[in-house]
Amino acid sequence: LEEAEGAKRSSSLPENYESDLLRPFMDAIPVPLVIDHMGRPDVRQGHDGADMKAFRRFLDSRDDIWFKATCPDRLDAIKEGGAGDPWNAFADAVAPLVADYQDRVLWGTDWPHPNMDTEIPDDGHLVDMIPRIAPTEALQKKLLIDNPMRLYWPEELA
Repeated sequence: LEEAEGAKRSSSLPENYESDLLRPFMDAIPVPLVIDHMGRPDVRQGHDGADMKAFRRFLDSRDDIWFKATCPDRLDAIKEGGAGDPWNAFADAVAPLVADYQDRVLWGTDWPHPNMDTEIPDDGHLVDMIPRIAPTEALQKKLLIDNPMRLYWPEELA
């Protein structure tokens, strides 16, 4: 995202949620937003780090912003300075977000893991993340069944 001539490029959305360029654009989108990979926060900062705080402010700004709690393999990757599988920093940072925004969270594996040439995850280990970020049966049902139905197929619920 380039905010001005000479501005740094960032692959991390959280620092840009409140930018003068991006925010008006996102506010003008008249349909629900789904933020993939939670905008790629630095999960090493923890659940109360700057990136997660910025993301929470963004979620609080509209009740139709959804997020995908995905990609521990990218967000806690060794090559990015993380610890790698079993992605503890991801679980620690994301579980409180899932609990607090349980009606607007989705999950996925990001299979077939595009643009990854190293640290390609074991998909079984990604599935093992589900109870770590959604520890109750009720949260898991929302994450995997109820929320996708409400977002993508609401007419099926009528």
